[in-house]
Amino acid sequence: MLRIILKRWLLFAALSIALVTAISLWKPGTILGYFRQASALELFTLVMFLVFLLPSLANRLRLPAPVALLLGGILLGPYVLGIIDPDVREHGTVELFSSVGRVFLMFIVGLEIDMRIFQATRQRSLGFGAATFAFPLLAGMVAALVFGFGWTAAVLIGSLIASHTLLGFPILTKLGLAKREDMAVVVGATIFTDIAALLVLAVCISIHKGGFSPLGLAIQIFALAVYSVIVLQGLPLLGRLFFRRHRDDENSLFSFTFLILMLAAAGAHLIHLEDIVGAFLAGIAVNRVLAMSPVRDKIILIGEGLFIPIFFISIGVKLDLPVFAATLLNSLSFVLAILAALFLGKFLAVATVRRPFGYDWPAAMTMWSLSLPQVAATLAAALAAFEAVNADGDSLITESVLNAVIVLMVLTSILGPMLTEYFGRRLTQKEEEADVSS
Repeated sequence: MLRIILKRWLLFAALSIALVTAISLWKPGTILGYFRQASALELFTLVMFLVFLLPSLANRLRLPAPVALLLGGILLGPYVLGIIDPDVREHGTVELFSSVGRVFLMFIVGLEIDMRIFQATRQRSLGFGAATFAFPLLAGMVAALVFGFGWTAAVLIGSLIASHTLLGFPILTKLGLAKREDMAVVVGATIFTDIAALLVLAVCISIHKGGFSPLGLAIQIFALAVYSVIVLQGLPLLGRLFFRRHRDDENSLFSFTFLILMLAAAGAHLIHLEDIVGAFLAGIAVNRVLAMSPVRDKIILIGEGLFIPIFFISIGVKLDLPVFAATLLNSLSFVLAILAALFLGKFLAVATVRRPFGYDWPAAMTMWSLSLPQVAATLAAALAAFEAVNADGDSLITESVLNAVIVLMVLTSILGPMLTEYFGRRLTQKEEEADVSS
């Protein structure tokens, strides 16, 4: 140690001077005042510090990283430290990264869907996907209608809890259950639920903004169909041609992939769709094109390491804590109703397919727990619905619904993996007992 200090004496001297200066100036009010008047670059540096720190801290506390990043955004927001005011335009750098992060989030969701698993279990995946989408959708609609929401908002609220995020899948991999057919069915069903939820989102937003009419709905569905064909068939063709010509130029391949993502997101706006719909379809479209390319890992790295964490932090910054607290106090019954609709709807889905598919209860309950978490797609869709404003200035869903979705995200992202581990271990134990008896 002494040898290192002597060798790097100039560095240690400089660090000592900086430390003494920092201690002498240490006043919480001064530091907060500095950051409240900081430049966009300095604020971005602070945000990147949280992006670096919070996921590691969350991992130690066994919390999902999005929850920790959300709390980090609340810490920076106007109701705690007051460092970032979401209404101030000078903070547009973080807002830009947040918008790109939302698009990247849905692109990576589409990119990470394994179409081979879906093809291998196509019929059962479609069957379970339809059930695990329809039951929560209906249960959520009933809950929303009981609490006085209109039909459009009720359908949208139901669709928000109908999709799922495979947050507990790494636990199944650890337990050696990931390659089971019943677990592959849950993975395949994710494709159905995500696509269906985004289609419902697109239609509901279109009706909310333009009013309902059979002709208008038909035109919107037709435009969506045309757009989907262009993205799902055109982008793979374009991608294969470009990758074939520039296979050795990774920089060009990366820029090209980033560009088509942004074009798909921007193109969705042209037909009055949300950008996350275009991003998700683009992810599915280039899935196989990027499968064997190192560019795929780079895209996921920059998305999960930069843009997506900033998206979650920005949600925390924008969170209105008084309204959030009021939602928990005054609308607790609605939050509990949505939770009950999710848990009951997902359970009815596995109970419906269990006997026809030949699954036992431990397997069915593991499938149920795996389909509970509502994180990435749910939050992005809820935010898009909240930001969808009609001619009268009304949002498709209220801020209380958005807050209820955030509560749902936090609870299911914690409970889901816990239940997956519990039922997964029971399933493993049953397999071991069956092997011993045989």
